[in-house]
Amino acid sequence: QVQLAESGGGLVQAGGSLSLSCVASGRLFMIVSMGWYRQAPGKQRELVATINNGGGIEYADSVKGRCTVSRERATNSVYLQMNSLKAEDTATYYCNVRAYLDPRNWGDYWGQGTQVTVSS
Repeated sequence: QVQLAESGGGLVQAGGSLSLSCVASGRLFMIVSMGWYRQAPGKQRELVATINNGGGIEYADSVKGRCTVSRERATNSVYLQMNSLKAEDTATYYCNVRAYLDPRNWGDYWGQGTQVTVSS
């Protein structure tokens, strides 16, 4: 019903930058929010950043000032620019979309995940 195609990620040295992209497609009546979560080995999945329909943005405290989330409505895309990366940013990053498929039914949809590895 909803497909999320992620790109970006990879290996970078501490202090470097990476950019992640995600495009949502499929049966999308209305997107409520788009964003990024991450999961490090042995840890729970956690919020990195989200942007909602009204333009409201939420960042995890750990990435504030280092990451910027943005959205392109025309293409149902969401981006994450990450700067000053740290070893603790190493994780699998997942694109998330909360969307209505019709006027009554909504759900949370996830990408396959893209690996970000920061070497110290």
